[in-house]
Amino acid sequence: MVYYNQGMNTKIYKINYDNRDAFGIASDSEEYMKEAGELIADGELVAFPTETVYGLGGDALHPEAAKKIYAAKGRPSDNPLIIHIAEISDLERVAREVPPQARLLAEAFWPGPLTMVVWKKDEVPYATTGGLETVAVRMPNHPVALELIRKSGKLIAAPSANTSGRPSPTEAAHVAEDLSGRIAMILDGGSVGIGIESTIIDLTEQTPMVLRPGYITPQMLSEVLGEEVIIDPGILATDDTTKPKAPGMKYKHYAPKADMVIVDGEKSVVIEEINRLTTEAQAAGRKVAVIATEETRESYCADIVLSMGKREDEDSIAQHMYKILRDCDDLDVQEIYSESFQTPRIGQAIMNRLLKAAGHQVIHV
Repeated sequence: MVYYNQGMNTKIYKINYDNRDAFGIASDSEEYMKEAGELIADGELVAFPTETVYGLGGDALHPEAAKKIYAAKGRPSDNPLIIHIAEISDLERVAREVPPQARLLAEAFWPGPLTMVVWKKDEVPYATTGGLETVAVRMPNHPVALELIRKSGKLIAAPSANTSGRPSPTEAAHVAEDLSGRIAMILDGGSVGIGIESTIIDLTEQTPMVLRPGYITPQMLSEVLGEEVIIDPGILATDDTTKPKAPGMKYKHYAPKADMVIVDGEKSVVIEEINRLTTEAQAAGRKVAVIATEETRESYCADIVLSMGKREDEDSIAQHMYKILRDCDDLDVQEIYSESFQTPRIGQAIMNRLLKAAGHQVIHV
């Protein structure tokens, strides 16, 4: 199936694949995958699904492709791109040397939502690395992503396939909303599985450091490496005074158009405070949305209440987060109040994204 956005030249292909056994691409989609691979090889941009979010791909070793990615997204050019590979051995094509830690982590977590930062080879252009001597690499765990890399014959540089600063895309429709007319093709592989970007670990320092939290936690990394993995203090701060090491983490991300505030504290007090703030905003004629959970959604008096799922289901919260932030834009709300999500396993990753979406506006009650 192929269709076009009216008046635009971005092709959108629905890719069929069997995720029950070998993640094979269905025969009726092979032609589309071949065309997508040829576009990448010709220096064009193709958006594609991964297990985390949709990526915007171009030839990782071609500086002009990287420039096209920055231009399409409106992304600062000092924000490095992650290189996506289809075979673990491809790491040696871009890394000056492959640290023993990288081999251990690759065996444990690839393909999967882990990005490793290593020293780059000269063949990797500075346009891809944001001017840095290091390169970020991951092997995605999604059949469409892996097939696109193989069909193109290239390594693929790919940030999230959204306009810079907007909530990351978890569906092809989100990509089309932001990038139609700016890129050659979108491969529609349905909704993604995880919903938040990969964990980034820096292996260029003496002690491995997590530069971006994600589905794979520091504890999981430490268990595989048999050594301490530290976390960049800049991503733990609840304010924006401590700057993170990763260039991309210093920019405002994931933000809805409306002003957003996170309210943190004991459940009953949080509900009371959000309802007080909501009543004040409504009295001023402003449309309010509240981001809540299934357990609390009936407790709010806002114009719109959006549920992230059940609080104990962390995966559901991660999967729904970016879509809910985009829904707030579609619903034209003017104020957003969100509960805090300090969940035990990936709560750090969820809160990292929500804090950036809210511009670090937090009320502790």
